[in-house]
Amino acid sequence: MTEAAIPPDPSSPSSDARRWTAGILGATGSVGQRFVALLADHPWFDVVHLAASSRSAGRPYADAAHWLGDATLPPAIGALTVHEAHPDSLPAGAAPPDVVFSALGSAQARALEPAWARAGAAVISNASAYRMADDVPLLIPEVNPDHLALIDRQAYGDGFIVTNPNCATVGLVCALAPITRRFGLTTVRVTTLQAVSGAGYPGVASLDILGNVVPWIRGEADKLHTEPQRILGALDGDRVVPASFVSSAQVTRVPVRDGHLLSIDVETERPVDVDAAAEALTTYASPIADLDLPSAPARLVHLAADPDRPQPRLDVDRGRGMTVTVGQLRIDPLGALRLVALVHNTLRGAAGAAVLNAELLARRGRLSKQR
Repeated sequence: MTEAAIPPDPSSPSSDARRWTAGILGATGSVGQRFVALLADHPWFDVVHLAASSRSAGRPYADAAHWLGDATLPPAIGALTVHEAHPDSLPAGAAPPDVVFSALGSAQARALEPAWARAGAAVISNASAYRMADDVPLLIPEVNPDHLALIDRQAYGDGFIVTNPNCATVGLVCALAPITRRFGLTTVRVTTLQAVSGAGYPGVASLDILGNVVPWIRGEADKLHTEPQRILGALDGDRVVPASFVSSAQVTRVPVRDGHLLSIDVETERPVDVDAAAEALTTYASPIADLDLPSAPARLVHLAADPDRPQPRLDVDRGRGMTVTVGQLRIDPLGALRLVALVHNTLRGAAGAAVLNAELLARRGRLSKQR
């Protein structure tokens, strides 16, 4: 990976601004397509390598992908040839991309992501395979950017792996971070109403989901029981000490296209009331606010005033899909603080989260050989 200056104004880079080459693993799937859409006109990253299964390898991307995007597939990316997902599939003499975005399934990611890191790429993963590994950051830039220090424990030479959380976890943690910073947490209970796009394409069969709610999603509750504690934990030397609160989750799939809604109640270490919780949410200071990252929203959390918000149809695209909307703040009869949070599951909860992670790495000088 080549060392160079980071552009001073990422929103309008000059002609000689530093750019990094990017690859996408699992490029034909629904999250992979989100990566394509987000990176097509990105001011810092140029897509040069697309990888998917052997069924798609050797074909132009426009032919291999059943394009799901609202916008037209960019012709330059559509013309790229799809390769198999192992770095050995790189054309002869080609260097690996500086950044590889992974939309692979967990089993594939476990085998292939270290191979790309050993080849010298920064692997920015949406997969769950390495989220809980001791030396891999599980990152939300506005919450735990200091966890990037874990990269220095990895032994992949010039490459490394960074992960973003489960799509529902992202919404939960973004809503909880301002609360726990001010009041501490002892117990978290969450019920999710998760959109069908979270199941990928073709996802849930229409006869299973139309007019229905499915009260189970494989593996989702387990992630909500462990990932928040790791993200909200404290970096102690070269390890993360997980936060000590206990979480309990019930997950459901609902007939909504985009947007996971989370009904949350929390018990806190220090007393909290509605006004204090609202003040914590609206004044939360993002630790990356001054970095001018292209994908970072103006606010991590938006507090909705209307009593019937947030709603996926009305609020999911807030902050270009990167802002979490919170509403329904109240103290329930048992004394717990209750709130409802909405997260765009394929943007803030998946591809957009990974792109933001890559931007933070770039801004912190981690996408060069001098780590």
